[in-house]
Amino acid sequence: MEYSLFTKLAAEFFGTAILMIFGNGSVANVELKNTKGHHAGWLNIAMGYGFGVMFPVLMFGAVSGAHINPAMTLAQAINGMFPWDEVLPYIIAQLLGAALGQFIVYLTYYPHYKDTDDAEAILATFCTTDADNKKLNYFLNEMFGTLVLVFGALCCLMDPWGEKDPAAAAIVVGFIVWGLVTSMGGPTGPGLNPARDLMPRLLHAVLPIPSKGTSRWNEAWIPVVAPIVGAIIGAWLFNAFFA
Repeated sequence: MEYSLFTKLAAEFFGTAILMIFGNGSVANVELKNTKGHHAGWLNIAMGYGFGVMFPVLMFGAVSGAHINPAMTLAQAINGMFPWDEVLPYIIAQLLGAALGQFIVYLTYYPHYKDTDDAEAILATFCTTDADNKKLNYFLNEMFGTLVLVFGALCCLMDPWGEKDPAAAAIVVGFIVWGLVTSMGGPTGPGLNPARDLMPRLLHAVLPIPSKGTSRWNEAWIPVVAPIVGAIIGAWLFNAFFA
């Protein structure tokens, strides 16, 4: 069944919002003071992001492809796998969905934002940073992480077994994200998605949060550009070897 562009955009919007609710919601649960999951640990965050990708792909994969990531959309278009005339609408829907999802996290955790005086912990619930404060490492980690994500996701979703059983493929994609957060998440978070970082960072800058500190705009280009570069390479590798 072919869906209208409006329906596809709705799927990208809600799918990206769900990604943020599960993903940064799990970060907020771990990092913010006096939550039930305070200091629950990195596996809680990895699980949140794994499910945050798995569920939208299960829900909307058959509708829009469930890119829920501008890097995925651009990479597929550049590699001839997605129509260019839908790229900008998809990205706008993803950006707006990320903003909505992050705002829901902010609303539900607002009392805990007020209780938390650690600016770095607050920032972590919105966007990524490099643990060693090195921009090169930040770029490389986001690039290679997104490369693996896109390459793995396309292999799962577009290989014959994945096309035959898309629900199983979507579950595996969720586990890829879970594994990436536990393995390559140490240096930067990771972001692996321009919408997941840019729009929450913008909300961090404008929302009234005591003790929030800086939004670190001097490095905000890295989790936007690096995932796009990595995604383009990952999609090219899939096309070159397995498409």
